Amino acid sequence: MLEVTTIASGLRFPEGPVALQDGSVLVVEIEGGTLTKVSPTGETSIVADLGGGPNGAAIGPDGRCYVCNSGGFIFHQVDGLTLPGLTPADYTGGWIEAVDLDTGEREVLYRSCQNIPLRGPNDLVFDEHGGFWFTDTGKVTARQRDRGAVYYARTDGSMIKQVIFPLDGPNGIGLSPDNRTLYVSETWTGRVWSFEITGPGEIRRTVGGVPWERGRLLVGLGGYSILDSMAIDEEGNVCVADIPYGGITVISPSGEVIERHPLPDRFSTNICFGGPGLRTAYVTLSSSGKLASINWPRAGLPLHWLNRKDRPVAERENIPDPSGSKAS
Repeated sequence: MLEVTTIASGLRFPEGPVALQDGSVLVVEIEGGTLTKVSPTGETSIVADLGGGPNGAAIGPDGRCYVCNSGGFIFHQVDGLTLPGLTPADYTGGWIEAVDLDTGEREVLYRSCQNIPLRGPNDLVFDEHGGFWFTDTGKVTARQRDRGAVYYARTDGSMIKQVIFPLDGPNGIGLSPDNRTLYVSETWTGRVWSFEITGPGEIRRTVGGVPWERGRLLVGLGGYSILDSMAIDEEGNVCVADIPYGGITVISPSGEVIERHPLPDRFSTNICFGGPGLRTAYVTLSSSGKLASINWPRAGLPLHWLNRKDRPVAERENIPDPSGSKAS
């Protein structure tokens, strides 16, 4: 069993960890509606009040932190733990926003894709071109649940497109080391899908099979697995949060489950890599309100846009986080 060190506690359902160069970690607090910075010694400070339900986060090529905001949840206290529930009465939709880490200034980029409103944006990953893929899990009410989708967008607010639809609760999203494969976890089915990328915001459609298939099933975990966010390690393995198993399940690019790492919270929801050599995993223990660190067996991947050939070296070095991010 891996040794788990608690860095910070008292967080209000943290998710979306992003490791920064100075050793601090950004998290969103879904219940609190904030983007929060956790110092290496565990002190917390609010970077921005976002409202709604900030979910996934990642550093973009312009140095801003991009956030998927799901619009919020009703939260419940059960045996001292915080658990998310249904859509709140004041829900007005979901959106994608960007936060200046120096000033806390926020800009809402997208609330819809053409005539499709964003319902529950959940997680995002930047590609080598500087655009980003993101999941929209949708929202759940007492008797209805949305069908989800995967979108692709630009950081300047000029383009958004729906690429994959429908999916059953798409949540975690990540890219293979060569940027040619997109991975998406489905919350409700316990499945991870892979999609062949043919260009920015483009995938190769599956030929044959049933009409709704768009990619290849990497793995169906079976049993009782509700999947959350993911990060990809340097060997291309998918490290996905596995609820209510309460840990991180590691899946090879061929679909083999190679490791399962239990953690002390059934709602261990997100993982990212940071620290020297990207050998530290930061995991959100959400229902207990904690951020933890783990010395991971393998290193994570750096941000995909860092080594773009058209990006000046000085510009590549002048960013808040030249290491890794959530869902990297």
